[in-house]
Amino acid sequence: MKSSLHFCLTIALMFLLASCTSLENSSKLQSSPNPTKSSATVVTVDKNFQIAMGQTIYVPIYSHIYHDDRQQILNLAATLSIRNTDLTNPIIITSVRYYDSDGKLVKQYLEQPIKIDALASTDFYVSRNDTSGGLGANFIVEWVAQTEVSEPIVEAVMIATEFQQGVSFVSSGKVIKSRRK
Repeated sequence: MKSSLHFCLTIALMFLLASCTSLENSSKLQSSPNPTKSSATVVTVDKNFQIAMGQTIYVPIYSHIYHDDRQQILNLAATLSIRNTDLTNPIIITSVRYYDSDGKLVKQYLEQPIKIDALASTDFYVSRNDTSGGLGANFIVEWVAQTEVSEPIVEAVMIATEFQQGVSFVSSGKVIKSRRK
């Protein structure tokens, strides 16, 4: 009886360990570094590139927020997400610029334009420790397309967790300039 109980416990322990390893491996797959970046490819936009439409989009970013009667500052991480909503056509992101509260350029995120395929997305990250933008920071995103396309969704997600509490919210982009053929 003892040996069969020992055998059953050993088998149960092996299944438990195997399932833990399986869960660990699946979480590693899910947390792989930014799979959406792979769909964005560098492209050349020269004088022969025919633009059918495009936009300049302003996206508010909050590098921190005040809490506790404005006595405390909570720093936030920000992820700018650009999603191509067109079912069949790519869009070209020509510029992603990050500005501070005074309207001064902090960082240019693209050295060359990138193509985002139909229904694909890409993102850009501002670390929680990067407070250079201040409370009134923003991204300016510029995109173009060679054919008529549905407009992309451009928004930012700000998040912070501290002391088992979390704060997160979304900031939508606003078109400030449109371009049509």
